[in-house]
Amino acid sequence: MRHHNTNRKFGRVRKQRKALLRSLAISLVDNDKIKTTEARAKELRPFIEKIITKSKKDSVWTRRLLISKLGSGAGSTVKKLIEMIAPKYKNRQGGYTRITKLTTRQGDGSPMAQIEFI
Repeated sequence: MRHHNTNRKFGRVRKQRKALLRSLAISLVDNDKIKTTEARAKELRPFIEKIITKSKKDSVWTRRLLISKLGSGAGSTVKKLIEMIAPKYKNRQGGYTRITKLTTRQGDGSPMAQIEFI
């Protein structure tokens, strides 16, 4: 049974969805805000918030865990997460990102959104 299993598929297989979320998360950490479709932003929010919660505690285990979540080429991103982004949210219990709805994309009419750190 598929009770409460309502993840967005994005017309991709599991590995491609995982790669999409990884690349969106890396872009968000590197640029502090990104413009993407509303569905992608809504799917990215819980993924990135769990990562930020983990990065609040700096240890070798956390760094290895974050590298496994974000991919092996994300060493500088993990460093930025732990040293610059996580200390800002040390006393915050969640809600690290904000999604702002934008106008629709002209090419295909997809609803766009901007996701950024608060």
